[in-house]
Amino acid sequence: MRGEWRWLAVVLGVAVLVATPSVIERLPVGASDIAAADLLARVQSSTATPYSGYAQAVGGVVLPVTDGLGGLPDLLGDTTSMRVWYLGPDSWRVDNVRLAGERDLYRTPTRLWRWDYEQNTAVSTPVPEPSLRLPREADLLPPELGQRLLSEATADEVSRLPARRIAGRDAPGLRLVPGEPQSTITEVDVWVDPDTGLPLQVDVLGAGSTRPIVSTTFLDFSGATPNADIVRFRPPPGADVQQQGGTDIASFADRIDTAGLPASLADLGLNGRDGQGSVGIYGRGVTELVAAPLPRRAAGSLVDQLRAAPGAVVTGNSVAVSIGPLNVLVTEPIADGLRYLLSGTVTPQTLATAAQQLGADT
Repeated sequence: MRGEWRWLAVVLGVAVLVATPSVIERLPVGASDIAAADLLARVQSSTATPYSGYAQAVGGVVLPVTDGLGGLPDLLGDTTSMRVWYLGPDSWRVDNVRLAGERDLYRTPTRLWRWDYEQNTAVSTPVPEPSLRLPREADLLPPELGQRLLSEATADEVSRLPARRIAGRDAPGLRLVPGEPQSTITEVDVWVDPDTGLPLQVDVLGAGSTRPIVSTTFLDFSGATPNADIVRFRPPPGADVQQQGGTDIASFADRIDTAGLPASLADLGLNGRDGQGSVGIYGRGVTELVAAPLPRRAAGSLVDQLRAAPGAVVTGNSVAVSIGPLNVLVTEPIADGLRYLLSGTVTPQTLATAAQQLGADT
């Protein structure tokens, strides 16, 4: 009975949060004269700023491949509701609130805990995590996504947008237009809390899209520092506690033994990162191309799934698919029969050029 009341409270709470902004947003919005460059600087310096709130992210990309991708297809193509308490980069909690149950993520200086309330299971992973991993729910929070997308933006790439009332706050807007011709992202719109510099809403739009690829916004927000007790996690008595190494398909591919990566692909430079492995990330900001070697057993299954996708382009033993502004290509077998998965927010021609260059370098 306690569980039933608990979820009744959650459902009613979500209904209130969804309804309240529609009233608040009809209030007049105060104008802001802050310059675009100053607003960008505030966002880029807000990564350690505490906050809490309730946010919803809506994805507009339906992936034709689901095997081995964990919850990524749901993140990109569904609605994700999150409650967050953030003290700093190594101390936070994000609850993924779903009608079917709740899954929580706790970050401490030494561990990452995943708590599944319905399954009564706690999974512990050591930190730091691999330098390359699949996205998760917490990455769709407005501050996380906004800071990530604007981290490499320059002042000449941004301009001001009119303010909006978001979560009861007057938020000045900022628009990023990528400068790279290879990009399929047309603009990134971010509305910012001027007091903290934290993004409150982020819309990512792509060429040919009728709606944002991703739109994430706070329905409730506080810039006050959360209580530290809220982000502490102790497995409840009787919980199934498991230890996990933190490896997913992305980090696994990063450890495949391959030849060295070229310094650039399709005129996009290689991004160096700590623990650089076999996966290369090229470009910057919202214009990125990922080159990942495919485990041999996984390559055939992936190619079969992509070939069955609507609009697939098969050329010899390679296959390419466009999913809105996201483009994907699996190369012909190159060195020792190894194939690469090329993907990113770049044009199909950019991927084709990269595939040719990878083949020529091996």
